Amino acid sequence: MESRETRVLLVTDINPQSKLFIEHLQQQLGHEVVSVDTGMMPSLTNEEAILVILDLDHLSEAEMQKWQEAVDGKDNISLAAFNVRGEDHAVELLSALNLQGIFYRNDSVELICKGIDALQSGSLWMSRTLMSRMIQLLRRQQMNSYRPACGLTQRELEIIGLLGTGATNSEIAEKLFVSEHTVKSHLYNIFRKIKVHNRLQAMNWARRNLFSVPPSYKRDARH
Repeated sequence: MESRETRVLLVTDINPQSKLFIEHLQQQLGHEVVSVDTGMMPSLTNEEAILVILDLDHLSEAEMQKWQEAVDGKDNISLAAFNVRGEDHAVELLSALNLQGIFYRNDSVELICKGIDALQSGSLWMSRTLMSRMIQLLRRQQMNSYRPACGLTQRELEIIGLLGTGATNSEIAEKLFVSEHTVKSHLYNIFRKIKVHNRLQAMNWARRNLFSVPPSYKRDARH
């Protein structure tokens, strides 16, 4: 494969096995693949094209969200997921993260290199069946945007919208001019109505079922 200008970062646990895998990738691709330890967050600028591949075997959901926040607003950076368990797992990931590529656990090195090459060229890398499922989810979101969702009140929709921006209970309370106790009560009712058990599950539910976060409640970018 010909060398691309895009820099490839593989976020993984750096150990002898991952080093051998990266060496194999580099031999197949013909250019460098930079390993990034899961506990590190390198400086990401707008000056070069970067492909970040997240190794899901070594990253928590919270760590993946941090990477998503780090690349938000940077058109020069693409995110992909590696070691995805299957298509259902891929759908769950795509509902929470803006991923351009999906690599499954049973993908061969040759197929992974082909996908990396496609991503470096600006294409998406995911199966047709997966893309079809995501289109169906988008259509469902559009339909849900025109009717009440699971009996949620307008105030509950406002709170779950703010929850989707990563706001804390105190930040939600400040934004809506209510107490933290009131926010906690609303969250309890929201979790019960949409049948989830924590904030992350509620955020994923909102991304799958609500068309968009109300514009007036979008949070300012963090510094």
